[in-house]
Order: sequence, then C-alpha cells, then structure tokens
Amino acid sequence: MTIFSPDLPVAIIGAGPVGLAAAAHLVARGIQPVILECGQSVGASLLEWAHVRVFSPWRYNVDAAARTLLDQAGWQAPDPEALPNGGELVAQYLKPLASLPRIAANLKLGATVTGITREGRDKVGSEGREQSAFVVRYADGDGAEHRVRARAVIDASGTWTQPNPMGVDGLSVPGEAAVAGRIAYGIPDVVHAERERYAGKRVLVVGSGHSAINVALALMELQQDDPRTEIFWALRRNSIERLLGGGLNDQLPERGALGLAAKAAMQDGRLRMLAPFAAQHLSPTQDGVRVEATLGGEPFEIDVGRIVVTTGFRPDLSFLRELRVELDPTVEAPPKLAPLIDPNFHSCGTVPAHGIDELSHPEPGFAIVGSKSYGRAPTFLMATGYEQVRSVVAELAGDHLAARVVELALPETGVCSAAPAVGEAASGCCGGPTLARTDACCVADAKAKDAGKSGCGCGTKSRDMAAAE
Repeated sequence: MTIFSPDLPVAIIGAGPVGLAAAAHLVARGIQPVILECGQSVGASLLEWAHVRVFSPWRYNVDAAARTLLDQAGWQAPDPEALPNGGELVAQYLKPLASLPRIAANLKLGATVTGITREGRDKVGSEGREQSAFVVRYADGDGAEHRVRARAVIDASGTWTQPNPMGVDGLSVPGEAAVAGRIAYGIPDVVHAERERYAGKRVLVVGSGHSAINVALALMELQQDDPRTEIFWALRRNSIERLLGGGLNDQLPERGALGLAAKAAMQDGRLRMLAPFAAQHLSPTQDGVRVEATLGGEPFEIDVGRIVVTTGFRPDLSFLRELRVELDPTVEAPPKLAPLIDPNFHSCGTVPAHGIDELSHPEPGFAIVGSKSYGRAPTFLMATGYEQVRSVVAELAGDHLAARVVELALPETGVCSAAPAVGEAASGCCGGPTLARTDACCVADAKAKDAGKSGCGCGTKSRDMAAAE
C-alpha cells in the first residue's frame, strides 16, 4: 500500500466501534489519525438502537488495541460475559475510548464527508496519482465546507444511514416517500421512547431478520399493556423456517430465545404472519397507511397505523465517486471478499479471517472496513471489523507480514473463522453443533457445500453492528 507523506494523518470516516478501533491501532503504531464523524456523538448509529441488546458478550465487542489504551488509562472494563445494548456500548466503551487524549484531539464530530479525491487529480488522472495526498471534503454542522489532507483513508462509515426500502425488488414502493412520516426503518424503541406512536395501533413489520424479530417481540410487550395493539409480520420471502432455525440449540442464548419467543407468538396468534408478501403501493389514510400488496401471489390489502421496515442496509458510495473503488456487482463488497460472504450461497457456516488482501482497491492507500465492507451482505460482526482494521493499519505502518497474518476467534454465532485461531478448536455455529461437516453450521449450509458452494456466515449486522434482513 503506497503512502504519501508520513507527516500527514490517516483519515478515518466514522467514529463507531470499527472506526475508533482503527484509530486505536493507528495511535498504538505512532500514526496520527483524523476521525470524521457525521453524528454529534461517537457511536451515533448505535445510539439509534440504544435499547437493543446485542447477541455476543462484551469480550467479543472490545478491540484489543483499544483495550490496551483504555487499560493504560485506568478503564473499568464491563463484565466480559455480559450482553451490552447499543447505549451501553457507547457509554461504557466508545465514549471512554474517544476521550483518550491521543484520540480526542483528532476527533471531529458533526463532520459529514461529502467527497474524497487525490490532490490535484480526478478519478481519471493517473500520472503521479500514488504519490498524491488524499483530500477529504466535509461539511460541519453549520454547512461550512472544510478539507483535510491525508496520507491514507479508512472508510468505516457503516451502512446504518442507508436502509433498504420496502420494495422486494430493492426499490421504494410507489407512495413510500409520501407516507414516510408513518414509516420507521431499523429498530425503533416502540416500548419506551416511541411508545405513543405504536400503542393501540395496527402495526406492519416488514423483514425477515433478527431486527424484525426484535421489533415484533417489543410490540408484543407493548400489546400486553395495550391489547388494542395489533401486529402483522410480513416476510418478503417465505423463509420463516430459516429465520427461526436454532431455537434452544442456538449457541448464543439471546438469539435462540428470540426465535423461540417469536415461534410461540405465531402459534398463539399474537403475531399474524404474511408470507410471501410484496408491497405494491402505499397511500395515506386518515389514521395511517393503506398497503396494497400481493400475498402468496394473490392481491391483498391492509390498513395500518404504522409500518416498520427492517429489510437491511446498503453502503453509501456517493462520496467515493472520485476514487478508484472496485466492488462486486452483486453484494457491493470488494471482489476478493464478496465470494466469502455472498448471501446467495451462504446461509450459515464460516467466514474466514480476512484483511488487507481482501479489502484492497485499485486506489492505493484506501480501504473500506466494517459493515460497509460487506456491502449488502448481512453477516458482519464487530470482531470481524476489528481484525480488518488491525490488518489495514499494519499495512499502512509498513508491517506487511503482520498485515497478512490474519486470525479471528468469533463467538459461535454462525460466523466463525474458516481455520480456528491458534490453540483453538473448530466448533459449531448458528444451529448448535455442526450438523454435517466440521465447517458447516446448519443443514442449509451443508446442502450448499454438497452442491459445490462454500458456506459462510449468518451472523448479525445490526444487532452486532447494524442489523440487516
């Protein structure tokens, strides 16, 4: 990875868990970071699901370099086996990390990156390109434009701000924008902060991932206090068996409990399932939204008070237009990483440890890390991002061997390293013990292997980073 002047900082886009981990690794190697975060707080995206508890315990959610810096400052680490929620991750980990002097002095909040280029060159210009500094343009909270010169750029901006629309074809449903005030994307706090918007209403939840389960179960809690609350859960694909697979056998109890609770609610009628469901048109009514759709291929119509769309996320590529970025056309991940995570082939199983070699782009000195590196694939975990930035920073520091010795010990969530970390044995993942082969985690994955396809992970992107469908 060619680097311009060592006197310039490395720009990091995003101050979430992976962005701040990158900063910690840079500081540990004596390299100055400059961290640009569009929110008014570090972990701004996590604060939008502050009420949601992640599946993996604290010991998997703290980066090693960050922990070293925090321990040196007298940090009181949380119980390593406890399951934090989004708010606790920010309050007990990210904010203390961001307050360390060598990070705080280089952190800019309210800084929205609008473009990245090479100094004096657009995307087409090749002569002297690798020796030119990066220029990162950003707008502050007042809209004023600023520019930062950098020796390299690490994009850890995530995907949370780019939720997928409601349409099964990847496009917004006609009328979706017109009723935006009645739609929430992601995991709204229906029990507390946004209770008045949902209590006593008919609510349609769209999506087939653990974010959808979280919302549906939270609505059930609300329903206990206000029985008028009605819950309809629409799956755009008839995949309820895959979604609830694991149950008591799921090696992450928090996630297994979700599946069991959702299944029980379906059986007793508190959750009314609509599958396969495809919205066709949305229009405002006096009290909410009229949803015209197909259900099992037949016309279907329902009036609801609120809609929660939990259909995943996609990367924002708009500010990368002047960089030479190479992405897989299907999942929008770097081409060498894409085959390892493509959800068309991977339901559960193993994601091999990966680093700079899989994350490189034709633009030397630039890397996308974290959930954004996975594009539209919903299999990302924070621990994966921590290993990514360790490798990327090692390469920037000229430690090419360390950059390529990648190891990853993940919680048994369905995303494990293909080869166990040194001294550790391979284990089963999302459905409990391995069902077919030692590197498969569920029946669907074993079948995929028999068909000549490799297995991959079914971890969480939002619950352990930014949950997706």
